Amino acid sequence: MSTAATSFPDRNAAEVADLVLSPEGAAPPEVLARRARQRRQMYIGQVASYSLGASVLLLYAYAGAVSMAVPSLFWLGGLLIIGTFTVLSEAGFGDRFEDHYLTVFQISAHMAVQLVFLLAVPTVGVAFIAVLFLIFAFGTLRMTSSQAMLTWGLATGGLALVFLGSDLPIGLPVTTRLERTASMLCFVLVIGQCAFLGLFGATLRKILYRRSIELKDAYQRIEELAELDELTGSYNRRCIMRLLDAEIEKSRQASTPCAIALIDLDWFKRINDAHGHPVGDEVLRTFAITMFANIRPADCFGRYGGEEFLLLLPDTSGDAAQRMLERLRSIVADLDWSAFSLNMHVTISAGVVTLRDVDTADTFLARADRALYSAKAQGRNRIATS
Repeated sequence: MSTAATSFPDRNAAEVADLVLSPEGAAPPEVLARRARQRRQMYIGQVASYSLGASVLLLYAYAGAVSMAVPSLFWLGGLLIIGTFTVLSEAGFGDRFEDHYLTVFQISAHMAVQLVFLLAVPTVGVAFIAVLFLIFAFGTLRMTSSQAMLTWGLATGGLALVFLGSDLPIGLPVTTRLERTASMLCFVLVIGQCAFLGLFGATLRKILYRRSIELKDAYQRIEELAELDELTGSYNRRCIMRLLDAEIEKSRQASTPCAIALIDLDWFKRINDAHGHPVGDEVLRTFAITMFANIRPADCFGRYGGEEFLLLLPDTSGDAAQRMLERLRSIVADLDWSAFSLNMHVTISAGVVTLRDVDTADTFLARADRALYSAKAQGRNRIATS
């Protein structure tokens, strides 16, 4: 008795998970090598399985239930099938197919061996029939629904030929102590290998579940990165504009005030020209960190473009927004920037506006831009409203 089953360590299950989660298309060399290694492990397990089955048949032969030639023929028949698929595997034949294990062909070949010996040695036929369950247990790890229906049909046809097309006395000898021992070992081996396959399947499910969690976390991280400005860690323009639209809608539905501030770092081009772009980048990062540390949790801060930033202030009146921006302006102006360059001084200007009934996102931002222009025209390092 044998099967297409093999010994599947946890590492093998992890490799299967990698293959399941790998993208479609031409497999890279490392994936092909991993597949070949996995198939080799499977074929080694099949050799071991056939060897165990032949050992049980040898016990039956010693008990006189079957001919002494049966164990050898059974083992050689299994090796012939395994050798054929091993040659195909090493030649990379299966890699051109989605199912690189050639599962249907393997299951069909192993079922054929069991059915042939079931017909040839019906006195121990129940033992061969039991192995069919093990073969399908292996197949469930690989087969699609269409493959399962196909192999089930083949098995049904073969069993119908045995049970309905012949009057062979299919049995399981239990007359002597040795026969009973061999019969017991037959079922013990089948149950044990089924349990091992089940353990592999459970391990694979756990690994796939863990990988799905990792993929979910990675996807969430990608979403976060897609919303953030890489340099400053603030929201990028696309995201802050989406948040602005949502805040306008929320403010109108709740009839609450809403303010925005368009903030610009004064003379930032001079900083880049005098100290270089790396220093300019550090100035932007420091400014963003300062803003995050001094705004409310409900406020939204994003990079609008270049050295311009947009601050959303929900549920905030015009006077409160102006006081908040004045405080932020003072904090930035009082920072010690000498770590970047001696005598460096950085200030900001901002245009603060509150939402009007007739405002759209574009007109809201246009008024904030006019207020910012007014702050710059008045000498910079100040807050203006519109």
